Amino acid sequence: MSEDPTILDQARRAMEASPDDAGARLRFYERLADGELFLLLESESDGDSITPQVFPMDAGNVVLVFDREERLAAFLGGPAHFAALSGRHVVRMLAGQGIGLGVNFGVEGVEIAIPAEAVDWLAETLAHRPEVAEEIPREVSSPGEVPERLLIGLDAKLAGAAGLARFAYLAGVSYDSGRRGHLLAFIDALPGAEDSLALAAGEALTFSGLEAGEIDVAFFAASDAIAGRLAKVGLRFDLPDLPRQEMTEVKAPGMDPDEPPILH
Repeated sequence: MSEDPTILDQARRAMEASPDDAGARLRFYERLADGELFLLLESESDGDSITPQVFPMDAGNVVLVFDREERLAAFLGGPAHFAALSGRHVVRMLAGQGIGLGVNFGVEGVEIAIPAEAVDWLAETLAHRPEVAEEIPREVSSPGEVPERLLIGLDAKLAGAAGLARFAYLAGVSYDSGRRGHLLAFIDALPGAEDSLALAAGEALTFSGLEAGEIDVAFFAASDAIAGRLAKVGLRFDLPDLPRQEMTEVKAPGMDPDEPPILH
């Protein structure tokens, strides 16, 4: 019985259906980075480090990742040692090592080999950090016509930022300096979450494929006067609440974004 396609499957098919569409390629790599991947290991993790199994191919060495645990088991025909990691952690660990990715090998119609050069490019793209600037908004207004692919990208990124802020507004903005642009304003952000939210907004813009696009990111409390002005003119994005946890979970190796596993 055929299985339902995953988000990554859908992005891959869209990319291959439109080989000249740079936006479709960017969306595939974005889904790869954002999704959870199951990385095949040589042996069981010791809790501090992992050793991926490396496979030689004509185009170079690759490690194997799958976007479903069942796909990994089916490829090997039985149980296997693996680490569950986000795609961004996998490419960050592999960057500069001349190792590519074999994605969903053995799954007919969706397997794809990603060369080491593309892994390095994705790691470099994800490493970009927003620039910090201090300007005072003079006026906020309707965002006007915003490209649909950017709105879709923001919606997807912010849906993955559960619990980091209550909501956000996208609006037009002008500053005392005379500069005009677009502002993504987060309301009641969790203390310490500012960098993650700014990075998510930046990635949404990068992977939208808008070459000349720019978005300023700011953080306000709901009690700030500007929050009321933004509510009148801005396009609102609601961030989901964190799911309630009834018990403390022990994270698998590599699941802590601040302490990725060490590759051997």
